[in-house]
Amino acid sequence: MADKIIIRRATREDADTIAHFNRQMAEETEGKSLDRETVRNGVQALFADPSRGFYLVAVRDERIVGSLMITTEWSDWRNGTFWWIQSVYVRPEARRSGVYRALHRAVRRQARDVEEVCGLRLYVERGNEAARETYEAMGMTETSYRMYEEML
Repeated sequence: MADKIIIRRATREDADTIAHFNRQMAEETEGKSLDRETVRNGVQALFADPSRGFYLVAVRDERIVGSLMITTEWSDWRNGTFWWIQSVYVRPEARRSGVYRALHRAVRRQARDVEEVCGLRLYVERGNEAARETYEAMGMTETSYRMYEEML
């Protein structure tokens, strides 16, 4: 079947594609132009230290059409780990064709196989209604938390 989506763990050979996706996502969702080398080094750093997380890629017709990153957060309240879904990107021509759904389902399946994982989380840019609708369609609910940061 030509339209079949295959989800797999990303490898170092996928780093350039993932870095490109990350830069595209930042530009599309936040209007930010990220430094190519910094992003590439960041992607490579995750491959160099798997304790930081992992990437999944969606492949259709032997071409990567989407990706996401999983990082972890320990919750002492739940005595468990949340998997954070981050750096989600689907090529524009592949959107609304089940790519993110396939990625999300793979994350959910893998998380359920890891006893300490207690839930999935992600954050979304306030004005990104399409993403919010997609995440809600996957069964995720908006929380009451606001996110703050201090860049160092």
